[in-house]
Amino acid sequence: MQNRPPRIPQQPAPNHRAELDARLTDELAAVVTSARRRALRDGDRQIDTAHLLHSLIESDPAVRTAFDGGPQLARVLGYLVQRSIGYGLRWQGSVENSGAAPPGADAGAEGWSPSVATAMAGASRRARACGREQAGGLDLLAALAADRGSRAVEVLERAGVDAVLLADRIVEMPGRG
Repeated sequence: MQNRPPRIPQQPAPNHRAELDARLTDELAAVVTSARRRALRDGDRQIDTAHLLHSLIESDPAVRTAFDGGPQLARVLGYLVQRSIGYGLRWQGSVENSGAAPPGADAGAEGWSPSVATAMAGASRRARACGREQAGGLDLLAALAADRGSRAVEVLERAGVDAVLLADRIVEMPGRG
């Protein structure tokens, strides 16, 4: 018998709109790439908001400062780590759509859940409203926290983080109003 290499689930090829990619900082583009790897490793077809939240917290120091201290952040990371060993298995193979995406929005071709597509667009709008051309990590965190039905907010709330207060705290941070 011949040993076959393990089959890696296929993820749709990224087909992000160039205009959206141009609106992301290099750091945020790296977060998206990390979230894509995380989704593939988890066996998910699409990046969901919990994948983005996990990658964002791991890679952006400004995002970590938005949380109310170390214990709160540690609890969030604890839930995110548990995702791959059971907590998030009920999400596996399903498409995240919190209802925040406009009707008819389909992000499947991009490899993003509709909720992620909505969050990315929200981060870009937030950056423009603040006078910046490119969205950064705090813009994305604010957009993730604003979608009350997203997996990211479910993780935050299970960890004891009030998503509304988190979003308010981000607005109050210097230079992020």
